[in-house]
Amino acid sequence: MNDRINVEGEAKTRTVAEWAKTYIKRDEIDRYLEDGKDFIDEDAIEAHLEAGKAAGPERIRAIIKKAYDIKLMSASDTAALLQVTDPTLKEEVFKAAREIKTKVYDNRVVTFAPLYCGSKCVNRCKYCGFSCDNQTVERRVLTVDEIEAEARILAGKLGHKRLVMVYGEHPDTDADYIAESMRRVYAIREKVRNGLGEIRRVNVNAAPMRIDDLKKLHEAGIGTYQVFQETYHKETYRDAHPEGTLKGDYRWRLYALHRAMDAGIDDVAVGALFGLADWKFEVMGLVAHARDLERRYGLGPHTVSVPRLEDAAGTDFSWVKHRVSDDDFRYLIAVIRLAIPSAGLIVTNREKPEMIRSVIKMCTQRDAATRIGIGAYAEGYADETGKASQADEKQQFLLGDTRGLDEIIRELVDMGHIVSFCTAGYRCGRTGKKIMNLLETGREGCFCKLNAVLTFQEWLEDFATPETKRLGDAIIDREMGEIRARVGSDYNEAIWDHLVKAREKILAGERDLFF
Repeated sequence: MNDRINVEGEAKTRTVAEWAKTYIKRDEIDRYLEDGKDFIDEDAIEAHLEAGKAAGPERIRAIIKKAYDIKLMSASDTAALLQVTDPTLKEEVFKAAREIKTKVYDNRVVTFAPLYCGSKCVNRCKYCGFSCDNQTVERRVLTVDEIEAEARILAGKLGHKRLVMVYGEHPDTDADYIAESMRRVYAIREKVRNGLGEIRRVNVNAAPMRIDDLKKLHEAGIGTYQVFQETYHKETYRDAHPEGTLKGDYRWRLYALHRAMDAGIDDVAVGALFGLADWKFEVMGLVAHARDLERRYGLGPHTVSVPRLEDAAGTDFSWVKHRVSDDDFRYLIAVIRLAIPSAGLIVTNREKPEMIRSVIKMCTQRDAATRIGIGAYAEGYADETGKASQADEKQQFLLGDTRGLDEIIRELVDMGHIVSFCTAGYRCGRTGKKIMNLLETGREGCFCKLNAVLTFQEWLEDFATPETKRLGDAIIDREMGEIRARVGSDYNEAIWDHLVKAREKILAGERDLFF
């Protein structure tokens, strides 16, 4: 924390510690408070959870039925679902979660890759391998040239079309750095087998920022802005995030997405790090967060992520008391799917393959061929399958699934999913309120199916191994048959004709065709 930096636009040089002390703008918290209070009412959450224990089968089934309306669930109904213990009722919740996912998003799964840009951080989070107190982890911030090299591997070798770029909270990875790195990634055009490898959607997982800094990211073309609260439980938050650090300010983080909305970023993402506090409380916190965003801005989060606490080099986890079991983890995903039904639901490679397989029919996105070490993609894969090695001292935590993209896609196809690389909605203006309305009515799922066919065909032509291409072509043929059968209801003849011609163009070498 004693290294010195030059802050662009300022005449004097300041220490990192001074930067951290002065970054938070108190008025960009206070403007969102009501009577000095934030939207996490812990007493109310606990009261709802207690009352939910009394919900009988009739009420639970009524809640499940209402969930098919694709509306944000009330706190009392969410609490009742969270308190279900009867195996039969739980299975009904799982069934509804799978069906609602299909109703809103069809049977497609979107894949993406994380790109970690730096391991410097001013915070001392007890659970994080990048804590500035952790002497085990190597500290490094990629240059923009190095970021481009990483992204070229992802776009040109693997065929990813969307990234989530991850940045530590440090002045070396400020808004100007993030914006510049995004622009560099968007400019990549890498020659591949039959077309071009390119990144069409850059999401950002970064620290809470000021509104003026968030406007820079908006201007640079940010996709979704992710800030996870980690834990909504205030005492646990204080314990895990020491006072005197930037992340130690609970409300600065809590309203990060509100500031993003006010900066013009209309796709934001919530998440909790399950394992820090009671998982039922965290789900209630996520729903409260979604509700406050919807109340103020007319739309909730675009995605919800469900990471579980994982071990990290040089980090003591003996204090953790709320590890989430596999059974509870599966069930909390099902409840979130019902409670925030229009949001995409992301499961990550923190989980082992068998866990991801067991929940993917309730989820919409997963990462694949993931490496989370700084500079790990350009350093090369362990073998030709793209299976990633892990270096404890270079990454934030340990991964559960290190398989390559081709293998993961083949598994998804075997399970009956079509893999989508679609980024069309963002470039057609189907973001924010527009996409939420389409999701609630099921119309976005129709677009998703069409664009999944086209983008998956493109990936198969440019990157797939022969066996994966054979399986992928077969599932695309199946999807085409389903679309043809829905002409007259969900689609018309003009859309069908356009789809057939667009697929033919992709097979002939054209790229980036979408609805």
